[in-house]
Amino acid sequence: MAKETKPTDVRLKTADELAAMLLDLRKEQFNLRFQRAGGQNEGLGRVRQVRRDIARVKTIMAEKKTSAMSATEASASAQKS
Repeated sequence: MAKETKPTDVRLKTADELAAMLLDLRKEQFNLRFQRAGGQNEGLGRVRQVRRDIARVKTIMAEKKTSAMSATEASASAQKS
């Protein structure tokens, strides 16, 4: 992921795609940490960008989970009535 991820692009992805994206971002974050510890100072801005992308993906995953739970509760209460 060379560029910053836009929230609108992330919201269009499925839960499986978001999980894969999160895994890729965490791997990249791990590699960037090792590069910094090893003395390679390339891509210092990328560390910040990856950290924010991880937060963005996790936030959208939580939003989708919350909306799915509320939709399930709404349909369950509608069936009881």
